[in-house]
Amino acid sequence: DVTSPLTRLNYAMDLEIFFTFIQAKYNVEVKKMQIEILNEITSTDIERFLSYVSSFDYNGKHHVCNEKAKARKLASIRSMYRYFFNKDKIVANVAAKVTAPKLHEKEIIRLENDEIKELLDTAETGKGLSPHQLAYVKNTSVRDVALLTLFLGTGIRISELVGLNTDDIFLDNNSFVVTRKGGNRTILYFTDEVKEALLIWLDHRGKLPQLKPDEKALFVSLQNKRISVRAVENLVKKYAKKVTPLKNITPHKLRSTFGTKLYRETADIYVVADYLGHKDINTTKRHYAAISDDIRKAAIQKIVLKQEDDEE
Repeated sequence: DVTSPLTRLNYAMDLEIFFTFIQAKYNVEVKKMQIEILNEITSTDIERFLSYVSSFDYNGKHHVCNEKAKARKLASIRSMYRYFFNKDKIVANVAAKVTAPKLHEKEIIRLENDEIKELLDTAETGKGLSPHQLAYVKNTSVRDVALLTLFLGTGIRISELVGLNTDDIFLDNNSFVVTRKGGNRTILYFTDEVKEALLIWLDHRGKLPQLKPDEKALFVSLQNKRISVRAVENLVKKYAKKVTPLKNITPHKLRSTFGTKLYRETADIYVVADYLGHKDINTTKRHYAAISDDIRKAAIQKIVLKQEDDEE
């Protein structure tokens, strides 16, 4: 398998912790262990290790592992056993018998329809903001409304948004070109609502007195340079805190909001995956599994058994 240096380092750390745990039972230091010890270790030993890492001390620090972290440690152990078993260096692959920890999916944090409206209204009017914040909003409201509308109306990533140039936008057919992860260029589409917000912003942008003629960035800062990821994160946080302070809304949560709305409208997980740029459909299924149940419930209510045929 092709893995990154960081992934390999994490594997090594997982195995070091595992063998440090094992050394107490087999009374041998990690640095003196031979490959034959893998034949002595049982599946029960591995299960005990996974229980141990729920809360443990290592290298002078206390560590806590959730189910996802435990699953990664088991994956590291399985990978090691599989390698040596396939090379005929050990007689059995006991790690394959160990059941992986069950991962509990987190509920998707997203904005509801009324919260979306309130978020955009807050960006436009500055309602509820402090006098200091209002001083900035007077100069940024048009940009911020367009930026938030594009986020919520297309579900693009924050890196994709800040990387947009004016010549990536095609208002005549409500489309734009976005550079996805890995550098692939993809055409996406937006609604008339997004188009209107972009039109207003582009008109305003064209009148900025200090903006250099060769500046290509679609969204610019008050310094008339391409807006940064940090600046976008801060402005989303600023407005969202006034609307729904307990949800901790981030740009990624705006992406989840779009994904949820699109899935509820289409009930097509493949459309959602394609639009969000997920290479693996299972990523999309994992995130929107809970919504599938809502869609199934709504769909079944449309089934009418005692239905009169339409008169001809």
